Amino acid sequence: MGLKTGLLLRKEAGILGIFAKEPWRKLTFTELKRLSKKKSKSYLSLVLKRLVEGQIVRRESIGRLPVYSLNWGSPKARLFAGFVLETGGWGKRHIPYNDLERLFQKLPTENHAFIVTGSYARNAQTSKSDIDVVILIDDAGEPKKVYAELRYLCEMNIPPIHLYVFRNKEFVEMLLNKQANYGKEIVKNNLILYGGEVYMHLVGEAIEHGFYGKGLS
Repeated sequence: MGLKTGLLLRKEAGILGIFAKEPWRKLTFTELKRLSKKKSKSYLSLVLKRLVEGQIVRRESIGRLPVYSLNWGSPKARLFAGFVLETGGWGKRHIPYNDLERLFQKLPTENHAFIVTGSYARNAQTSKSDIDVVILIDDAGEPKKVYAELRYLCEMNIPPIHLYVFRNKEFVEMLLNKQANYGKEIVKNNLILYGGEVYMHLVGEAIEHGFYGKGLS
């Protein structure tokens, strides 16, 4: 029995969001219960069963212990997980969405991910904080061109927007690099406003090539 998007939003989105935030992790039932703050074991068991049946989440065993992880190789899993991340990126009272919408409307490119990171993503901003915005673009795109077209709007905004533009392949390479870098900061602290599926695809590509969250602590 497949998952329907509406049903996913009502019953599975909260649990799926745990996997979407750290799609490289394999979690036990006990860990999921703690992270989800669900008191009912039967409720959590039912949600996990539905996600596994829908091929959104994988269930495997390490020894005799069952563990769960996002089925990041599945386009459907990436779609749903990305949508959950986008949904979670909106509705934060401290985020000046109108300013970010104006920036988004000026983007000279398509098929991108639009991400807030830094202090605003952590809700730890001060009156002196810039808004850190990351835009991930197609590999054929020109980051310098995108940055140049948006620079004035970013600098004139109050608070100022600190803009970063990376090609998709550059983002994946940062995740695969063993050293601490800004790509890992993006994965650690983010609010995805647009392009959740693009973001999930890129993180999944990094996982496929050996990224398992190292260097995020």
